[in-house]
Amino acid sequence: MLLNLHVKNLAVIDEIEVEFSDGLNVLTGETGAGKSIIIGSINIALGGKVSRDIIRKGTEFALIELTFLAETDEQICELEKLGISLEENMLVISRKVTKSRTINRVNGETVNVSMLKSVADILIDIHGQNEQQSLLHKHKHMEIVDRYVGEKMCGKDVKFSKMYKEYKDMSEKYNGKEISEDERLREISFIKYELEQIEDAHLVKGEEAKLQERYRYLSNLNEIESGIGEIYSMMGSSDTGVENVSQMLGRSSRILGKISEYDDGLKNLASQISEIDELIMDFNRDLQAYASDIENTGEEFENVEQRLDLVRGIKAKYGATTEQVESYAKNLTKKLEKYEAYGEYKANLEKKINLYKEKLSELAKQISKIRKICSKELEKKITDALIDLNFLQVKFEIAVTELGEFDIHGKDDIEFMLSTNPGEDLKPLGSAASGGELSRIMLAIKAVLAEHDSISTLIFDEIDVGISGRTAQKVAEKMAFIGKSHQVICISHLAQIAAMADCHYLIEKNNTDNHTSTVIRRLSDDESVDELARILGGARITEAVRESAREMKQLAGKEKEESIKRLTA
Repeated sequence: MLLNLHVKNLAVIDEIEVEFSDGLNVLTGETGAGKSIIIGSINIALGGKVSRDIIRKGTEFALIELTFLAETDEQICELEKLGISLEENMLVISRKVTKSRTINRVNGETVNVSMLKSVADILIDIHGQNEQQSLLHKHKHMEIVDRYVGEKMCGKDVKFSKMYKEYKDMSEKYNGKEISEDERLREISFIKYELEQIEDAHLVKGEEAKLQERYRYLSNLNEIESGIGEIYSMMGSSDTGVENVSQMLGRSSRILGKISEYDDGLKNLASQISEIDELIMDFNRDLQAYASDIENTGEEFENVEQRLDLVRGIKAKYGATTEQVESYAKNLTKKLEKYEAYGEYKANLEKKINLYKEKLSELAKQISKIRKICSKELEKKITDALIDLNFLQVKFEIAVTELGEFDIHGKDDIEFMLSTNPGEDLKPLGSAASGGELSRIMLAIKAVLAEHDSISTLIFDEIDVGISGRTAQKVAEKMAFIGKSHQVICISHLAQIAAMADCHYLIEKNNTDNHTSTVIRRLSDDESVDELARILGGARITEAVRESAREMKQLAGKEKEESIKRLTA
């Protein structure tokens, strides 16, 4: 259930906070007041497309926050499968839109848009404006039937989909361009050449880095020798006649040793310089030992250089790393096996394709059987729901026929058929229903599916477009009925639906000092009557109109109770 909506700096909204309740929540307001922005903000928070232009002028960011209560064990389980931890079954989704990026969070943790959409699929069903147009496409009919089938499918549809993708991949390989004998031999020769190059290289993981280090040392060996010689001449013995560090330290040590006899304070300094002298002598011995270990390594340098060039050349051709080269070689080996036994490869592939085809055919039959059984159930429920929505002489049928070939859903073609007048033949939904009828048909379908799955919140954005009179009343009754078992949030222009509301909200625009903002507030019973009077009376609201609104509200309460008894009988 959606508990709270918080929106800040979005379009014409400065900041709003809405607490929703269970049952039927109806939002009304003048045209242009910003009703669609409210539903649009929920869509954005749940991963919908967002434009940077939506940020209110003069602000740095827009923020939408939704607080949900996961009400069923199934919802909690599905959310946990997504890796979402719940505290007291609460879930907070937030989306912050800045000029440069969008930040999505679920319970404080940053997530991607795909995760937001996955969460939305578990918690909420949003019927946007003109969504009923999707009923004109048969793929939507398949989606509706499979959603109704649900767990009765026992994962067969998922298994079929996976197998079908593998089957298609094998079929494409089998039906690909046939390889001539000359081409096959050329491919074998080239693959063997590449494999031989890789095998002869004997690549070792980490070898290139060690070779680079050794190459750097060997290529700078002359500079190293020169530097060591120069240091040794300054620190130790030399034939230049210039006094070096070691000689100067020795002389300084002797001087301090002599004069320290006259002052005890100099003995400490004499000891220190003696230690320094010893350190320098040790340093000179180590330096000399290092220099003596340097050998003429011209041959090694050439070998390292050649090996490094070979390793780099192999990686340039077959992969940036040793692992990638090894992977490339494995693929070459498989390819070689394929070309060396091409006839056998094709025969095995054909055998595997036929085996998959048999398995898919059997699985498709099982799936089709389940769909046909469940389609009859769904057909009856949708028909009853349509009658409740004032389709008095309606005939509704879900036609499940067999396709000539498999597709990713199986071998079924599903189409909704409709007749709204006595004596008329059943026709495809797209050619048998008007725009207003499509809205009611979608409402009937949503009502049936809502009873069947675990989604607890349904949002309808102006599903009442194109209806009035008795039909409007029937739609209002159906909405109230759904609201008894689900949370329903509905934007409406119809007084009949607003009168049925368990909670009635008013959306309006405030214009002050050249500043326009949309606000929303929950109405009391008296305020709800005033809003009904506005919907009924238009520009001029008389006391008679207000009295009619009050009576409509009272009758709606009674009718709601009676219709619910009637619909549940």
